[in-house]
Amino acid sequence: MAKITSVKAREILDSRGNPTLEVEIETDQGLRSRAAVPSGASTGAHEAIELRDKDTKRFLGKGVKKAVNNVREICAPAIMGMDPVDWKKIDQTLFKLDGTENKGKLGANAILGVSLACARAGALSNKQELFQFIGGTNAVKLPVPLMNIINGGAHANNGIDIQEFMIAPTCGGSFREALRAGAEIFQTLKKILDEDGHSTAVGDEGGFAPNLKSNRSALEFVMKAIEKAGYRPGEDVQLALDVAATELFKDGKYEWEGQKITAQQLTDIYAGWAKDFPLVSIEDGFSEDDWDGWMHITKTLGSKMQLVGDDLFVTNPKRLQKGIDQKAANAILVKVNQIGSLTETAQAIQLAKANKFHTVMSHRSGETEDTTISDLAVAFDCEQIKTGSLCRGERTAKYNQLLRIEEQLGSKAQFWGKSAFQ
Repeated sequence: MAKITSVKAREILDSRGNPTLEVEIETDQGLRSRAAVPSGASTGAHEAIELRDKDTKRFLGKGVKKAVNNVREICAPAIMGMDPVDWKKIDQTLFKLDGTENKGKLGANAILGVSLACARAGALSNKQELFQFIGGTNAVKLPVPLMNIINGGAHANNGIDIQEFMIAPTCGGSFREALRAGAEIFQTLKKILDEDGHSTAVGDEGGFAPNLKSNRSALEFVMKAIEKAGYRPGEDVQLALDVAATELFKDGKYEWEGQKITAQQLTDIYAGWAKDFPLVSIEDGFSEDDWDGWMHITKTLGSKMQLVGDDLFVTNPKRLQKGIDQKAANAILVKVNQIGSLTETAQAIQLAKANKFHTVMSHRSGETEDTTISDLAVAFDCEQIKTGSLCRGERTAKYNQLLRIEEQLGSKAQFWGKSAFQ
């Protein structure tokens, strides 16, 4: 049995140059683990509270010294001497310390940093990789990567409404080959955009952010890149969207390409695209509280494609249960910092799987080099993972970790492939 002997916390920088929190755990066995907490730009109103200092003299008000101090002064004394292998017990201790439903006292960033660092220390103590420690012997399946290759919305300032245009390589029979396909398509898209006179600067998640005339034109560019790279759209590679429609919802309607349209009209646009493109997944197609819109699209398109709730569910089992009861969406995006602990993340995934919802492990737009979500995607048998484009180190770090996991699994390794969307 290991014992926690030291708990440290510090401010570090995320991929947008904003401060975030990192927690470091040491045990009496001389083991040391670290976990860094990500931060979103397009955040749902129902997410757990990310504690920021709001002191405009530091980091434009975005400092996290309060959260750091909460780890040092409140969390650390409570978990000192505990065994990190029992990460669920540690999480329960943290919940009691906070005592709020939205983690508003200590901050979800403080609680999550401790939760993940302790789980990592537990894995080290057991001489296991994190995915094995959490998932056991059944953790052998690699997720399909949903790769954000064109950015719009809150992730870019280019006038495109949709936040992410993604490719989902399902070919090759392995994660390694799917990653190669994605990288080749990404580089091909760069060349096509450049030849057409568009900017190849990238957004927060590494996708290109060209000024295009419409959302549909972005889909057409992606299709052209897939084909020119030598892959077959709909066979080797599928398309996916993150609309982030909460950002478009104003006064009961959606602001779309300069017009205001209804949920019904937006559903018709999606349905038309599903006929014209190999579109297998739409994330946040409607606003976080537009339950009628969600129920309508699920009834209309739910048997044909994956409809993913992000802002709708915020990795919260209670909101997910409402979606299950109302038949709104058929998949959940999983972001550990939305709910703020490993235990609750596991609960949300278990509830989703019990009700035949697909699960998509996800990064945030403000990321770090921490690769925990790669291990969690395999540990929890998530069909897909979102971790951005094929550039920027905080994105590729997650892909590279999945390559290592696949290599370590050897002949046991499996790849979800096209079955991830069935």
